[in-house]
Amino acid sequence: MPQTITAMVKDGQQYMQTWPMQQQLYGMFPECRVISATKFSIKVMPALAVLTVVALINLQGVEQLPQALAIGIFFLSLPMQGLMWLGHRSNQNLPPALKSWYLDIHHKMQMQGCALRSPKAKPEYKELARLLKTAFDELDKAFTKRWF
Repeated sequence: MPQTITAMVKDGQQYMQTWPMQQQLYGMFPECRVISATKFSIKVMPALAVLTVVALINLQGVEQLPQALAIGIFFLSLPMQGLMWLGHRSNQNLPPALKSWYLDIHHKMQMQGCALRSPKAKPEYKELARLLKTAFDELDKAFTKRWF
């Protein structure tokens, strides 16, 4: 299902806010590293883009303006690339191994009394993110430690 760029960026922002940034997940999922890099680039890249454009124009002259702007636009695009990757990833179906792990965690959380939505037939990464966030927020560390 093709998405528009704005929808992918919005999904990426929501996924970035939903995904639990827990140490146990860093080795299992690339989301933690991508989210960290994206948050860093959102803070740093706008200033770096402006600084680079100003420095190149100052050092090389106005005749290098197109190259300076291209480099600045590249720096500004890096946070967008991270958000688009996250948006695309959030809408992908879980692979079979992760799907069974998702269903197992969902069942165990229901046994513990957590109020959860019923699991989808084809869960996506955003459902896994919601489930893991609920698990880390509501359950004690001893219970979640058994999963990782």
